[in-house]
Formats: sequence, C-alpha cells, structure tokens
Amino acid sequence: MLENIEFANPEFFWLLLLLPLALLWYLFKRREQTASLKISSIKGFAKEGILPKLKPLLFLFRLLALAAIVVAMARPQTEDISTRTKTTKGIDIVMAIDVSSSMLARDLKPNRLSALKDVAADFIRKRPNDRIGLVVYAGEGYTKTPITSDKSIVLSALREITYGQLNDGTAIGMGLATSVNRLKESRAISKIIILLTDGVNNSGFIEPQTAADLAVEFGIKTYTIGLGTNGNALTPIEYNADGSFRYGMRKVEIDEKLLKAIAKSTGGKYFRATDNEKLEAIYDEINKLEKTEIEEFKYYKYEEKFRPWVLLAGALLLFEWVMRNTLFRSFI
Repeated sequence: MLENIEFANPEFFWLLLLLPLALLWYLFKRREQTASLKISSIKGFAKEGILPKLKPLLFLFRLLALAAIVVAMARPQTEDISTRTKTTKGIDIVMAIDVSSSMLARDLKPNRLSALKDVAADFIRKRPNDRIGLVVYAGEGYTKTPITSDKSIVLSALREITYGQLNDGTAIGMGLATSVNRLKESRAISKIIILLTDGVNNSGFIEPQTAADLAVEFGIKTYTIGLGTNGNALTPIEYNADGSFRYGMRKVEIDEKLLKAIAKSTGGKYFRATDNEKLEAIYDEINKLEKTEIEEFKYYKYEEKFRPWVLLAGALLLFEWVMRNTLFRSFI
C-alpha cells in the first residue's frame, strides 16, 4: 500500500507518538481494574480458559485503527508527471565538409574523412531540436541535404559522403557560399555554419572572403576547422594502375590565416584538429557554445490513496466492536 507513495501532510505522523502513551495508559488502567483475592488453594476452581488472556487484543485492534486513521490524515498519494518541451529559440546549422582527395590522408584514423563522419554523426545526434543541413565541396560545392529536422535523413546522407563525387580541389569559397545560400532564407533565431577543410583555397569562382561577407550580411556565424596534423602526413599523391591511390608523405598545409579571418568576421571561432580526440573535442565545444533554448512544461497528476486506510481503520474498529460485544462480552 506504500509503494511509490508520497504524503501531502506528513506532519500528521507526529500523532503516532500518542499511541505508545495510549498503550501505557491502558496497561495502567487495567492493573487498577483488576481485583486480587488471597485464598489457601485454587483446587476447587475450574481452569481459566484462553479467552480472558486474549482480551487485551481488542485494545490493540483499536490502536491499529487509530494508526490507520493517522496515515489517512497524512494523505498518501501517487504522483504522475508528464512533460512537454517546446523549442523557443532553435538553431539552423549547415555543416560544410571538404571531400577533396587530401581528406583521405591517414594522420587521423582510419583517415580524415571517416574520422570526421563519425564525429559529425555524434554531433548531429546531440542536436535533436535543431535543423541541420549538409554541404560538400572539393573543386566545387553542392548541397547534400537541405536543412531539416529529420536527423535520420541527415545521418543517412552523411554516411553516403565519399571522395570522388566532385572534381578534386579545395574550393573553400564555394563551400561557404553554398552554405550561406542554404541559410539566407532561414527564420531561425541563430544560424551557423561549421566549415571544415584540410587545405588551402585553390578552386572555385567565388573568393572565400566574398562568401564570408555574404555570411555577415545574412547574420550567419561561421565556425571554421582546420583538419590535419602538424608536419607531414601520409596522403594520396597519385593513382595506381588499378585506380587506387598511392600514398606518400606530404606536408600538411592549411590556410589558417584565412580560416581565422572568416571566423572572426562572422562572429565565430577557428579550431585546429590534429587528431581524432582533438576533432571530437572541437565538436563538443561547438555543441556547448551553441545552445538551443527549450521551454519545458510539466503536468502533475495526483491520485489520492487515503481511502484504503480509512476502510482499514473502519474494518478494525468494527471487528473490535463485534468481538467486544459477542465473544468477549462476558469478560468485560
């Protein structure tokens, strides 16, 4: 009867302290009402039955009934809480991903592109209340997925991203401009781009600074990430006869000055990821920096549970009264 129960008026439990006092009072009064007689022998008396010895149980039933009434007065109840959330300030996010051949470099495990896809998927799962889109770019750029709240679509599209879907190269301006184009009509309170590259701008017909100016004009914050170790990395350098890549050590070159300028002008921040752990930490930091405001409504439903205790008290008192006026009547 007390499973998952809370009490609305627990102060009534102090009344239970009166029950031991009532028991002491009963024992004292019973001793006063018991007469004593001294005789030389009790051989002429019939042996006393068990009923007189059970008579004190009647008072015990009365005490139990009083205890049940106290519990009922404390108002036992169960609480059912339901919640409903509403996004008050949502964020629209476009993730611009470099898919040039250098993204197959193996300084991150198993390579830069695969490591990025794993970390980006985890980031997407952590943003259940935001709309997210994907832009991929190499020598040119295009929208892989428009901004959507359906995370299964975004995650599926992310898994499909591979090298070879675009002409090789690194068109940072194209990737950023395509991302801006996806967000410029957005009515979200906050609009951000997460642009990742592992090289320098060497393709495309839109300059990165021009794309950054467009982002500023439409109020789009841009976080930029330079991906690659310091020094040299095992990178695709040419094709084998079977069409696979031949790898060789090549110096990692990232235009950090450009990426810092894009981030600063748009109100974002630049990060450098030199390994898997650092890349994961960067996305975690961006996740913390860009918080979506959620309004939560809680509904409380209480179900009173005092009635069984009142019925129990009534049953005990009725049983005590019946026994006192029937079976134990001759001993009272």
